[in-house]
Amino acid sequence: MFQLGKTIVSDDVLEKDFVCNLTACKGVCCVAGEAGAPLEQKELDILDKEYEKVKPYLRSEGIEAIEAQGTWIERENGELETPLVNGAECAYTTFKEDGTALCGIEAAYRDGATSFYKPISCHLYPVRIQEYTDFKAVNYHKWQICDDACTLGEELGVPVYKFLKEALVRKFGIAWYEELEEIAQNFS
Repeated sequence: MFQLGKTIVSDDVLEKDFVCNLTACKGVCCVAGEAGAPLEQKELDILDKEYEKVKPYLRSEGIEAIEAQGTWIERENGELETPLVNGAECAYTTFKEDGTALCGIEAAYRDGATSFYKPISCHLYPVRIQEYTDFKAVNYHKWQICDDACTLGEELGVPVYKFLKEALVRKFGIAWYEELEEIAQNFS
């Protein structure tokens, strides 16, 4: 691990390779697990305000879940996340004809219907951010369902931090990312 500004970054962010392989995994990260996508406090108001713009991009099951539970939920442990459809996929998930899961928020963004890309936790995956009082931990999260992404990343020689450039810049800013690149060049 190394310190970069007010972050502590796992070496895995530089050492591991990763490129999403949607053809292989079919977007199962939007479906698997026991919880919705983690949300930041500032994203709650955004979801509330942008929901009507995103709604036309969602499935009826997702709309029903959101209108019953809200655009976001707070779990018993205080964690904030997207609601689920019947305890399964994220309520904002849509599906292509071949069963591939996609993000309805991202679809609305790509069409220019909203300025909100998608939750930062989704954009940053496989990196997870843990907030502490004085710093943020930036960790690589290994999940078996992403084995194909790790394989593709290795084949293409793309480390996690390069794959996630846009998301890391969105979260921490360009200066932080440029410093990360400098560290990566000298990393051994």
